[in-house]
Amino acid sequence: MKLNSRFAVTTSRRPLSKQMDSARRIAGELKFPFIHRNELSLEDFLKKYFIDGIVVVSRQRISCIYKGQEFFFHPGMARLRIMELINGKTDPMIKAMSLQSGESVLDCTMGLGNDVIVASFVSGVKGKVTGLESSILISTLVRYGLSSFPETKKDLALAMRRVEVINTDYNEYLANLPPRSYDVIYFDPMFRNPVNHSPAINAVRFLANPEPVDRHAVELASRAAVKKVIMKERRGSTEFERLGFRTVMGGKYAPVVYGVIDLQGSM
Repeated sequence: MKLNSRFAVTTSRRPLSKQMDSARRIAGELKFPFIHRNELSLEDFLKKYFIDGIVVVSRQRISCIYKGQEFFFHPGMARLRIMELINGKTDPMIKAMSLQSGESVLDCTMGLGNDVIVASFVSGVKGKVTGLESSILISTLVRYGLSSFPETKKDLALAMRRVEVINTDYNEYLANLPPRSYDVIYFDPMFRNPVNHSPAINAVRFLANPEPVDRHAVELASRAAVKKVIMKERRGSTEFERLGFRTVMGGKYAPVVYGVIDLQGSM
């Protein structure tokens, strides 16, 4: 997805040489100009250089400031979900996927990365989890976050490090996959009407691709998956019927549920 706004990369005030190196490297990857921060506030920085958004490399994290919102990687709810799995509880996404250790998952709409972390934890060291993200900004910040977030829980940290992130349009990627490439293929499209208004979700909405999943993408996914194609949506969404998801799984009172195409059951 191409950005129609002007961005630059900078650092926090008084950066270390490590931050400077990271900022220049990220600027090269994003093809944004690198501009020294000096002592400018972020507001003054935006005004001085006539830009719309800033990627800021600080000692704590890499973040994007855009339209008054800040987006940065954090494992968020993935940590809680993994702890519940360790304690023997059920995760609705994992249940819908019927995901087992050693299996592979392709997340076509990675976003914040929480779902790929949970999938990576369950699939384990012998599994494979790939996250696709069409927004170059989101994919870059999440990729750096997954590889370097200072997570103290070893299992969670290892799950994050195992995820492969690819900046691409999922339609193009699916079209080039051989049949039966992944055990499970997953869609979590951006809800037109958000279920909640958390700062993290609000920030990512400005940067994410808002296009809905189309029937052709589901057909491509059904060709490339071995076991299941899964889509997360709001309870009562008409998207399930439109896209051919006849089975819907989720808690009785859960605000979001999972459409399931069981490819093995249909053979």
